[in-house]
Amino acid sequence: MKTLKLTLTIVAIAAIFSSCKDDKKEIAQKQVDVYSAYIDSVSNVTTVEASKNWNAIESGFQKNKADADNAIVTVKDNSEMQVSIDASTDQYMVFKAEVKAETEAMEAANLKLMMRQSLLGNGFNGGDMKFTWINKDNILSVYQNFVDTAEKNKDSYSREDWDEIKLLYEAIDTRKNTVEKEGLTSSDNRKISSLKLKFAPMYTFNRMGAKSDENAEAKE
Repeated sequence: MKTLKLTLTIVAIAAIFSSCKDDKKEIAQKQVDVYSAYIDSVSNVTTVEASKNWNAIESGFQKNKADADNAIVTVKDNSEMQVSIDASTDQYMVFKAEVKAETEAMEAANLKLMMRQSLLGNGFNGGDMKFTWINKDNILSVYQNFVDTAEKNKDSYSREDWDEIKLLYEAIDTRKNTVEKEGLTSSDNRKISSLKLKFAPMYTFNRMGAKSDENAEAKE
């Protein structure tokens, strides 16, 4: 009888110990599943939307990954769980790179828009490059603002900025050909010619300088 009781006691202890092990593994698996579900969820968000809420997404990633990593430490045979965590992490890193690229593109677009606005003045509404808002009455002020702004900021423009400035300048010139036929005064035309003579060497000299600076930085 004593032997039977001892055997039953040993079996009971073993069952309890096994149950604790199973509970730890089950809890760990659930945490890994939560992490995988989180990554799947955020990866389905558009990169534009994700870029607006990136701090919260990154915070959630850090927390869920830490919880999953800590949970599987207590499990002896956790290789499959680790594979699942690694796969979700790789998925997140790919998504993170996509969001970063989107964010940089949005920032570049905003900077370009701000530069256009500063060069073209308040009349610019972000429309196409035909510049139909420029007319015989405001074209002189557009040229004046353009040249003055370029001169003021010439030391801060990159080579790419100067290329964009050249495109804008040529678009204004194209518009001027139409405006001249609409009754541009001789006085305004002469003043515009003077501004154009001022801009041409400014553009050439500063674009070359910007390119030289970029080449020097690249060598460093």
